[in-house]
Formats: sequence, C-alpha cells, structure tokens
Amino acid sequence: MSGSDLNKKREILFSKFPPGQVPEAADDLRRMDELEVDASYEKRIIGVAYDLRQHTLRELDEHLVDKGYHLDNTLMTKLTRALIYYVEDTQLHNIDAPEKRIKRSAQEAYIKAWEHHPHGDHDDTPPEWREYK
Repeated sequence: MSGSDLNKKREILFSKFPPGQVPEAADDLRRMDELEVDASYEKRIIGVAYDLRQHTLRELDEHLVDKGYHLDNTLMTKLTRALIYYVEDTQLHNIDAPEKRIKRSAQEAYIKAWEHHPHGDHDDTPPEWREYK
C-alpha cells in the first residue's frame, strides 16, 4: 500500500444547531499534530487532511463529539461516515497484516496431500476397463 493511499482528505459536517460551533471546532482540531484543517463556516464543514497512520475520521469525530460538538446526523451523512470508518479500519488492518506467502515446498505438500485425499475427481475404474471398446 503506497503512502498516497494513506493520505486522506475528508469533510466533517456539523448540524445546524447550535449555531457557531464550526469556528470553535476548527480551532480545537488545529491544535492536533499532523492534521491540516480548513473550515467552511457558511457550509458548516471542516475539511481535514491527515495520514491514516496518524489519525482516522472515527478518532476525529469522536474527539469532537466528546468535546460537545454536534455533527450532522442525516441518513446520508451517517451512511457515508460508516463507510469511511469501515474503509479506514480495513486499510489499517491491512497495513499490519503480514503478506501470506506459501513456499514452494509447502505448496507441493498441499498438492501431494490433495492427490492422496479421496475426492470427486478420482475414478476407481481399472484402466483396462476405461479403455475397453
């Protein structure tokens, strides 16, 4: 996974009430390390850019909610948020997961075991009967 796959740009949308929470929330996020913050006050959006190894959207959202800010909870926003959480969690899991490589000898062992294991491809008919015409 390349470094560019881990650089994220997301938008955090706030609810209409209470009004005026975006500037305060943006200032709060600006105090965090390794996080770029760009607020759009009239749209009630804070744009954030971060490296996935440093932050996740879930972490940022939970930080804001813990501080008392109200995020937008419309159905579309909740679905989008859940999808982003899932994708980021999966990417983080895949970063830590070792790549599975089967050595040639181990692969051959599986092949030998399969050949000796009875399965649907085995024909018990004697060869002379199979070739009988």
